[in-house]
Amino acid sequence: MIAHYTIHGHAIVSADDRIADADGSIPPSLHNEADWQRFQTALDQALVTVLGRLGHESHPNLKKRNRLVVSSRSKGLERRDDAWWWNPAEVPIVDALAQAAPEPGVVAVPGGRLVFDLFLAEGFDAFFLSRARRAKLPSGRPIFSAVAHGRSASDVLTDHGLRPEPAVSLDEGAGVELVVWRALGRAGSQKTY
Repeated sequence: MIAHYTIHGHAIVSADDRIADADGSIPPSLHNEADWQRFQTALDQALVTVLGRLGHESHPNLKKRNRLVVSSRSKGLERRDDAWWWNPAEVPIVDALAQAAPEPGVVAVPGGRLVFDLFLAEGFDAFFLSRARRAKLPSGRPIFSAVAHGRSASDVLTDHGLRPEPAVSLDEGAGVELVVWRALGRAGSQKTY
């Protein structure tokens, strides 16, 4: 676990644990206003948001939130006009976070897959996993690399020490629900929907 920070993952997936279609774009079936509003509130409350380059490029930082963009195209840790850019092969995660967000607090991690994998290795305090139960993307991009090898998102989160709370319906008409997965015995386990 990364001292001084509470790490929160955020994703909406299809029924088959995909976060995007085959070309990496988010299909309309994974867009849900109730989930989007919950997610935006969580990002507003975070010290820093950590996401991949493609996510950063697809969603410009219009609110000027503190962002840490994971990219092999950056040199170590760089402060650019739009965000902090970080190459985890060159700078340890704890050093990148200490520079981008020196105060303790919540780090929001909205992915993509390789960013989720990176933080799985470090440990999430909570993972806010929304699911669009009616959406199926069999050739889409999985939330975690292990999902491409037959594991479910639930298996992966369980394997990494998280346990699910009861599902909460976010949009009953659209079949979208939220399950918060929490690490047992970790600080920062307050409910934040």
